[in-house]
Amino acid sequence: MRVRVDRDACEANAVCAGLVPGVFEVGDDDNLRILPDEVPASLIAAVRLAVRSCPKAALRLEE
Repeated sequence: MRVRVDRDACEANAVCAGLVPGVFEVGDDDNLRILPDEVPASLIAAVRLAVRSCPKAALRLEE
């Protein structure tokens, strides 16, 4: 499973990074980074929550 970010919608609010810092990171340039190419199985539930929690609905999961 992979996470994709809509760069036009993302405001780098860091809600996702606060929920799953091993997958999401907001850099000094205020851009969101998705750290792993594939979400580890142990983090899938947390990533689903982060995607649902995005205030701008800028994240989506791809199987």
